[in-house]
Amino acid sequence: MTPLSFTKMLKSHNSIDTFNPYSNICDTFDISDAPEIRSRTLQQILEAATNTEVDAIWIGRDLGHRGGRRTGLALTDETHAPLHTKRWGIDIRRATKGDAVSERTATVIWSILAQIEEPIFLWNVFPFHPHEKNNPFSNRAHTSSERKTGEEILTMLVDLLSPRRIVAVGNDAYNSALRLSSNIEIYKVRHPSYGGHKDFVQQISEIYNLKNLSSRQGQRL
Repeated sequence: MTPLSFTKMLKSHNSIDTFNPYSNICDTFDISDAPEIRSRTLQQILEAATNTEVDAIWIGRDLGHRGGRRTGLALTDETHAPLHTKRWGIDIRRATKGDAVSERTATVIWSILAQIEEPIFLWNVFPFHPHEKNNPFSNRAHTSSERKTGEEILTMLVDLLSPRRIVAVGNDAYNSALRLSSNIEIYKVRHPSYGGHKDFVQQISEIYNLKNLSSRQGQRL
């Protein structure tokens, strides 16, 4: 598996009530070559990650309609996408038109990542955007069959990047990480949404030994 073959594999995925940002076009917000922009950006990040020692893969649940659906990047909205690509030494071109959109979870994630220098790769159990039927701008939890697909992809990603550890953001991500055949170290942190951001900040602070970050972020968020 290479970054190119991994990206091609993602592009080939197709399932009901799911938006694949690497092959699908959103008629409302995307520019004409949006899937190519998103897949190329991800491939470049993967190439950069394979050329370094990745500290961790942070895993969320699935792409959201305000974040990864638009950027093709896990836990990253358009406001923070330039920070994401800058960490890997590449440039990014927006795949959508109109104003850049922010997402609450991405905002919390990137407020913490700004304090961490270690190479961290962001991913999701189901690396696509599952949505409610006839409502593409909604979020739903992935199904058991989608989870199985996502876990197979996650296993390939771990083999490709060989991270030192995994940080599972939320219960769904943690349960999927536990099913990996690898003996990699796994940390579980609370998902920052629905009132969990203070716990998330505190737990990440402990993992990365970020002194006083918990109190500062708790006051800011």
